[in-house]
Amino acid sequence: MPTRSCLDDTSSLLKAAQYTVDTYVKSGMVVGLGSGHASGLAIQHLGRQLRHGNLKDIVGIPMSVASASEAAKAGIPMDTYQGSSQIDFAFDDADGVEEGTFVSIIGRRKLQSEESIIQEKSILNDANKLVFIIEENQYKDHLEGSIPVLIQSLNWLATAEEIDDMFLGDAEVWRRSSIGQVGPLGGDFPLVTKEGHNVLDIIFTSPIPNLAEVAEILDKIDGVVDHGVISKIPCTVVIASPNGLNVLNKLTADI
Repeated sequence: MPTRSCLDDTSSLLKAAQYTVDTYVKSGMVVGLGSGHASGLAIQHLGRQLRHGNLKDIVGIPMSVASASEAAKAGIPMDTYQGSSQIDFAFDDADGVEEGTFVSIIGRRKLQSEESIIQEKSILNDANKLVFIIEENQYKDHLEGSIPVLIQSLNWLATAEEIDDMFLGDAEVWRRSSIGQVGPLGGDFPLVTKEGHNVLDIIFTSPIPNLAEVAEILDKIDGVVDHGVISKIPCTVVIASPNGLNVLNKLTADI
């Protein structure tokens, strides 16, 4: 992902983050706190609304170490995620949202070893309402870039080779490293998530024609635990652009 410079208070992404909090967060809610720049802005604004008394009795469920740190600085009370947690609302960044279907990619950001795409995805799926905050170039008919895949560490190479065979000619498969140089094998220090899984990045060399089909292929491969493709309905996408905000809703799955 390209590096984004620090945005000032007039940025469209900040307006999108503020809109998300002001429109969807109500007093008494349990809120899933996403990861990424837009989510960080939303967390900061949520903290200000709490301090000013505009919102009360909010409990945040952070999706990452970074979002927990941001929430702590903003003064948002937090709880840890449990599988049975009630989550009224969640917001998050997405690496890309497929136009029309709202199938999305998450997890391209650098993960720390105690973090998990599984937990982030579970919080998003458990939320009664979900909003992705993105920029307009992240909403496309055919998304580009990579998809992260969690795999069992034992016999990881066999899983990687099978994935490579499934997407032969369309993508490269690299194991993510925790430190040092990135490479196909992940170097001497491959990333291990808190559940003990490795992360593969499927780096597509051309636009991805259908995210749902890619997810279906991955779900059938032995050794694949989960991946960064998420299809959550209902879902709202708040798109920031220099011309203003575009708010899109998808309430039902296509038949």
